[in-house]
Amino acid sequence: MKKIVLTRKAETGPEFKVVRPLGPLKGELSVPGDKSISHRAAMLASVASGRTELSNFSPSLDCLSTLTCLVSLGCEIHKKENQLSIVGKGFGQFRAPAEPLFCNNSGTTMRLLCGLLAGSDFEATLDGDASLRSRPMERVLAPLSQMGLKIVKNGPPPFTIAGGKLTGIEYVLPVASAQVKSAILLAGLQAEGKTVVVEKIPTRDHTERMLAAMKVPIEISTPAFDPSTLEGRLAKEEKEKRIAVMRAKSLASLSIKIPGDLSSAAFLVAAAVLVPKSKITIREVGLNPTRTAFLNILKRMGAEVNWKVDEERAGEPVGTITARHSGLKGTKIAGEIVPNLIDELPLLACLAAVAEGTTVIRDAEELRKKESDRIAAVTANLRKMGVKVGELEDGWAIEGPSELAGTAIESFGDHRIAMAFSVLGLVASSETLISQPECVEVSFPGFFDALEGLVK
Repeated sequence: MKKIVLTRKAETGPEFKVVRPLGPLKGELSVPGDKSISHRAAMLASVASGRTELSNFSPSLDCLSTLTCLVSLGCEIHKKENQLSIVGKGFGQFRAPAEPLFCNNSGTTMRLLCGLLAGSDFEATLDGDASLRSRPMERVLAPLSQMGLKIVKNGPPPFTIAGGKLTGIEYVLPVASAQVKSAILLAGLQAEGKTVVVEKIPTRDHTERMLAAMKVPIEISTPAFDPSTLEGRLAKEEKEKRIAVMRAKSLASLSIKIPGDLSSAAFLVAAAVLVPKSKITIREVGLNPTRTAFLNILKRMGAEVNWKVDEERAGEPVGTITARHSGLKGTKIAGEIVPNLIDELPLLACLAAVAEGTTVIRDAEELRKKESDRIAAVTANLRKMGVKVGELEDGWAIEGPSELAGTAIESFGDHRIAMAFSVLGLVASSETLISQPECVEVSFPGFFDALEGLVK
């Protein structure tokens, strides 16, 4: 059987992956545990009462960074493959780290740790790799400093914080960010009085669901409005959401099998949609409604993709996705849906290259502040493959369908760029070469093996 993914070493320089246009893709599989849920489960387990058992914990480098930092803070963590046992000791029991907490490439680790450590009576320095050092942290440090966190050394990473006595605040998120929201809520569990986070645009709600599962009182509300008045109509239009917590006496420990990561499954779903005669089924994947926007957009573009919820785990819906080869049509993606598919937008831009008509993606300027400038990275690589694409300040205008040329793709060391163009390479006219393919380990270890395993 011919392989669709090969490892090849250049005469000089590192290895790269070669993706060949073969197929179809068929079969059933599961994907590694959800990265967002794994981060939060580990951090909350570290301050819970008693032992938490986590299975199918994400093997991603990002989540391993979280575990490494927690161990540096004195947490007792027992790990065997993707099974974890974490002994929680409650808030205020962390020890001062002997060295800076190195978060590698993980913005979630860095931002959530700021909230988790906000009530601790010691200083901690947080640092990361070159990519993380370039990403914005003021958005999380600003509200936490309003609550009482001291910024000993400000600026981009590395920065130093000192925890202490915290006071609850009401904070309106200026930028839709589940990470900032979660950091404030983690600090709020250690603060005097009520802490309220106000969202104008909904974001991932994994933190809220897990806190509720751990028996933490949490209030989630939207304001009442009178549609007969201008003020009421404006309130409805804003769809404001308020999430409130008080100081927590304790968090109940959990035993949970982490659902499969929908953001990882998205690449395999997209591959099945693209490659003729393909049909795949992905089981035990997380179907949180704040994460399924990608599937809804695929449906709108004409993809034959279906999903159903089979069960619930710690407040998270878990189920099955089925996808088959489909023709696609262009669409427009903008507005409040964007924060809930920000990770999948580079992949959708690649799908737009083979869709009939023009696809316009706007309001995604946040992509310029990820592991790479993803707007520029996608633009450059699509043009290499022969796609007509206009780069916008906050997205793209992409004309399709295009005859895709196999070419050398620059991943910029960004896992989502590498995986998105590996998928698109399956329907190129010749081999597609992916640089720095090891970067996929950040979120989806085994991605290339999973893709190869679906070839029939």
